Amino acid sequence: MSNTLITALGIIFIFAMTTLGSASVFLFKKGASDKLNSLFLGLSSGVMIAASVWSLLLPALSQAEEGGWGEISFLPVAIGLVIGSLFLIFIEKICFLIQKERHKDISPQSFMKKSTKLFLAVTVHNIPEGLSVGLAFGNAFVTGGENGFILALALAIGIGVQNLPEGAAISLPMAKGLGSKWKAFGFGALSGAVEPVMAVIGILLSTVLTPIMPWLLAFSAGAMIYVVIEELLPEGKEKTNSKISTWGFIAGFVIMMILDVALG
Repeated sequence: MSNTLITALGIIFIFAMTTLGSASVFLFKKGASDKLNSLFLGLSSGVMIAASVWSLLLPALSQAEEGGWGEISFLPVAIGLVIGSLFLIFIEKICFLIQKERHKDISPQSFMKKSTKLFLAVTVHNIPEGLSVGLAFGNAFVTGGENGFILALALAIGIGVQNLPEGAAISLPMAKGLGSKWKAFGFGALSGAVEPVMAVIGILLSTVLTPIMPWLLAFSAGAMIYVVIEELLPEGKEKTNSKISTWGFIAGFVIMMILDVALG
């Protein structure tokens, strides 16, 4: 198998797994009840927080230290995380101002759907994942070693397997809010479409993007954590007084943690 084919398979795989995870929305014929929806929201929250820690923040700290930040490797990570959270607040403000011009009576609480914020957060999260795969393959092309392509493919497989629950994490909560399984599936798949695009960019710019990866990783983590705290967890508690969303969060966190550690 040629190195070009290995690279193509790795890039396709990460997108295919997100799409497959998003297709889980079709497993429920009649849609989800309030309790089941709370469970999905809890699972999604746990998956996203675990992914933020093990897939984004810890690698960001490690790469910052390797990049010369030394004892203050936490600095770019902390700043990137805060900027990621502020980014979604900024998007909210912009969308609110645009909608306010069209509908004078719109309220700040209703201008932007939770599903939109979830889609934005997961899409932003997928950008550095795609770049990571692209950088790995780009480095393999630069060094020319066969082992480099094997390691890059292993990284793509690891990220792809992690994308399976992430695809479900976005499509399942969105299905009820959008009122359409096909729309929820489409948004879930679309959120993963940025990964192959960013992977190609990562290959082409592998020598340029490496220094800013800690910032990008932390930025993505900040966006995801913001959405979980601001939207998913409160909504999971909104329609049921049970602790089902709490246990869903714990289950999602444990599942994603195991995948991240086992495949990391």
